[in-house]
Amino acid sequence: MKKKIFSGVQPSGIPTIGNYIGAMKQFVQRQDDYDCTYCIVNQHAITVPQDPKTLTERTRGLAALYLAMGIDPKKSTIFIQSEVPAHAQAAWIVQCNTYLGELERMTQFKDKSAKQETVSAGLLTYPPLMVADIVLYNTEFVPVGEDQKQHLELTRDFVQRFNNKYGNGKAILTMPEPMIPEDGGRIMSIQDPTSKMSKSDTNTKSFISLLDEPKAIRKKIKSAVTDSSGVIEYDKENKPGISNLLTIFSAFTGKTIPALVEEFAGSGYGNFKEKLADAIVAELEPMQNRYYELLNSKELDDILDEGAKKANAVASETLKRMENAIGLHR
Repeated sequence: MKKKIFSGVQPSGIPTIGNYIGAMKQFVQRQDDYDCTYCIVNQHAITVPQDPKTLTERTRGLAALYLAMGIDPKKSTIFIQSEVPAHAQAAWIVQCNTYLGELERMTQFKDKSAKQETVSAGLLTYPPLMVADIVLYNTEFVPVGEDQKQHLELTRDFVQRFNNKYGNGKAILTMPEPMIPEDGGRIMSIQDPTSKMSKSDTNTKSFISLLDEPKAIRKKIKSAVTDSSGVIEYDKENKPGISNLLTIFSAFTGKTIPALVEEFAGSGYGNFKEKLADAIVAELEPMQNRYYELLNSKELDDILDEGAKKANAVASETLKRMENAIGLHR
């Protein structure tokens, strides 16, 4: 029996190659070895103000992108969170078994609420929805980055509390473990290699989006910040620009950084950047073609309908266990 993985991604804009290398590429690789459930968490997105039309488009677009980059609906379950009512229903049970102090300590709540004039209650209470997302699918592993570790700790605390309180010695809910992503290298801005690549960066030259056209990719790589030495070597401290580009090159070709350093010894930055752009375009262009093919197709709707059906079956069963355990039945 394959171990179960759950991962949820917010439809908050087109991911960058940093998101792709750091997490999304691994989603594709894992589906052969694990029972994977991938969710577009559109209900999480509304904790901050959203334009309804944009949210709908981004939700559909992210689902199409997941499939275009290789998520196989025959191997993995892919669905939209709002199409499985058990998420919101289980979140209420989680809220009623989570303490206010736990939610107020969440660093993401502190950070986001500090940036908003008015703060919705949902911004405070969305971590229980995240807990519900995870426990509903009997999740054994959750891929987490640094910024989500706290949410997984909250999930583990809730599972332990719930099982102890209502389980009579039995585990009603599965205890999830963190799955730390393999080091895809922390991908940095190609204009400021001392800060992380971000899709919300005001300087659009600093990141490469998964949907950037080949011409734009080549232009951005050409203008990527390096240094004046012209020597291709990996030295994060003294040469962060070229080191970052080597990390990206390695991720897109599967070649090791030492092998790339050897291959481009004495060739200069111009040739190196040209070949790097070729490698990125070679991987992204077929993905983009598939994305646009899927975007407004019946095929995408059929896959999402089937994913919601599979997810509903599993989630409803877990929700029923939770409701029975706490007395929400006749």
